Amino acid sequence: MYSFPPVSHETIDAGYQRFADLWNPILDVFDECGVRFALEVHPTEIAFDCVTAQRTLEAIGRRDAFGFNFDPSHLQWQGMEPARFITEFSDRIYHVHLKDAAVTLDGRTGILASHLPFGAANRGWDFRSVGRGDVDFEAIVRALNQGGYRGPLSVEWEDSGMDREHGARESCEYVKAVDFAPSTVAFDATFEQ
Repeated sequence: MYSFPPVSHETIDAGYQRFADLWNPILDVFDECGVRFALEVHPTEIAFDCVTAQRTLEAIGRRDAFGFNFDPSHLQWQGMEPARFITEFSDRIYHVHLKDAAVTLDGRTGILASHLPFGAANRGWDFRSVGRGDVDFEAIVRALNQGGYRGPLSVEWEDSGMDREHGARESCEYVKAVDFAPSTVAFDATFEQ
């Protein structure tokens, strides 16, 4: 969906304030219980890109109980660089979904998906099995390692064009192959002796 006529700045500001008013009491309880909430960043959420993610954190005073579930597919089809999101919010990545997306714009289709269901031939983008779309998973793993993420890499599989059991096996194998631990030494450290 595209917002037109444009929503006023006052309305957007009021929306972020309403979010803070509703969520701060919830986050108080999360703090008491030692819970961290991870919002999945994608369109239709209050945080759907780097700018809105920053604004969401600012609205609640950057509380530690609130972070993000990183899913590169939602950033990829919007034309963003998913690894950059990790770099900007490395301290707020609380969980990771690995899911792929392929953008297939052909001069006739667009990223708003033309009101077509997933898997339709005329969509301008669609989800793909991990490793079969446009997401650079090596860049993501490197950014996660550099940012200190040590949690799970959870496959979220939504490929309308592939048998799900085949896709699940293939995706798990792909993630195991692309995942690697960060280095514990600097390459040139041996020359400092």
